[in-house]
Amino acid sequence: MKALRQLLERMEYELLQGNLDQTITDLAYDSRKATRGCLFVCVKGAVSDGHAYAKEVVQKGSSVLVVSEETDVLKDVTIIKVKDTRYALALLSAAYFDYPAEQLKVIGITGTKGKTTTTYMVKSILEGAGRKVGLIGTIETIIGTKSIPSANTTPESYLVQKYFRQMVEEGCDCCVMEVSSQGLMMHRTAGFLFEIGIFTNLEPDHIGPNEHASFEEYKQCKSLLFRQCRLGVLNRDDAHYAQMLTGSHCKAETIGFSKEADLRAKDVRLVQKPGYLGVAYHVCGTMDFDVEIDVPGKFSVYNSLTAIAICRHFQVKEEVIRKALKTAKTKGRIEMVKVSDEFTLMIDYAHNAMSLKSLLSTLREYQPRRLVCLFGCGGNRAKSRRFEMGEVSGSMADLTIITSDNPRFEEPQAIIDDIKTGIEKTNGRYVEIIDRKDAIRYAIAHGEPGDIIVLAGKGHEDYQEIKGKKYPMDERVLIAEVLEELG
Repeated sequence: MKALRQLLERMEYELLQGNLDQTITDLAYDSRKATRGCLFVCVKGAVSDGHAYAKEVVQKGSSVLVVSEETDVLKDVTIIKVKDTRYALALLSAAYFDYPAEQLKVIGITGTKGKTTTTYMVKSILEGAGRKVGLIGTIETIIGTKSIPSANTTPESYLVQKYFRQMVEEGCDCCVMEVSSQGLMMHRTAGFLFEIGIFTNLEPDHIGPNEHASFEEYKQCKSLLFRQCRLGVLNRDDAHYAQMLTGSHCKAETIGFSKEADLRAKDVRLVQKPGYLGVAYHVCGTMDFDVEIDVPGKFSVYNSLTAIAICRHFQVKEEVIRKALKTAKTKGRIEMVKVSDEFTLMIDYAHNAMSLKSLLSTLREYQPRRLVCLFGCGGNRAKSRRFEMGEVSGSMADLTIITSDNPRFEEPQAIIDDIKTGIEKTNGRYVEIIDRKDAIRYAIAHGEPGDIIVLAGKGHEDYQEIKGKKYPMDERVLIAEVLEELG
């Protein structure tokens, strides 16, 4: 039970009818979850508008409606009008859960790439320093020993606040979270102040129907994070870093390879051993020490340098940082799986042309005997993605193994044929094997000394979606089964 006036204390609103001297039993924004005595927020979504369900939720017993436009006159219900119901939901949620973010140091990471890996690095370092850290991100939300699979990179504001409250009750003193441009645009992180806001990089992405209308809008949404944080840490090497601070008043510092960056990486060298790829470099500027991480590539330097910059503000010792970065793992992000002393195999979430090109470019730097890329494409998605990914793999891999991903309601062979259209623009060699386990068996059985084999597209996913149903399918399990079958 919550006093209505208490929930509204930090909001601007207009009381259209009813009274504020009442208590509510629950807070809801999904009409299916409306209950007697609850406050219902009429949120406008991409598919449906909560205002259309006003009568329905009142019939279910909702005692208060929060609206942004006129509704049919409903008797015996309090109606509160606000400018933006999404923003109102964020503020109401923060109040409903007693402002849990004020009991946490919340770290928010935005950018096109690197958010997921950086959150896990930060969590690993801070926990190594003795802190208890919650995490909200693309793969999962972690609260203590509990892992909750994610539906969105940044959940709806009600869930964000609910998770914060659970973290506080679990004894967490920090939370590191991914903050997507959609999450910022839809006010999912409104209603609290980030201790540190991070900008990793910016590339054209998430532009189209139901996403962002233009790159300018995408960029502007990313910059909103820095209007609600105490400290901003930004990638000085990204061409857009200065624009991220437009309209912000936070303190700011930078990381990167640039001499102008406050925290810098230099003397980068690739580390390669049987079944292992990594990178080592020297940290200089505001800190000074050597570090090695078990994740390959230049972008891994950026991710780890960002994590170091964050943890510097928590006074974490250098030896703790070094140790934590050696053990930090992110499921499905260049996740190496040991199968042989002669070649390297890894799993990665790269599921579009841009991410696949970045991945294969990184792996090329290690000069493999052969670079083998196994991937498929999702059904009921743009065919252009298939053509583009096929062309990227055909151009950059020595062998492409085309297989099935999530065919959804399409025939796997039809998707493979589209991928082949892209590959055939190149001179790249390929084989096609529809069943993903059979494709993995082929990759492992035909692995040669010095090869790097990447299983792309599934990453952290542990299912395959076929004809509207999700079937269990974890590539780690498939690899173990194949190894046992191959003896």
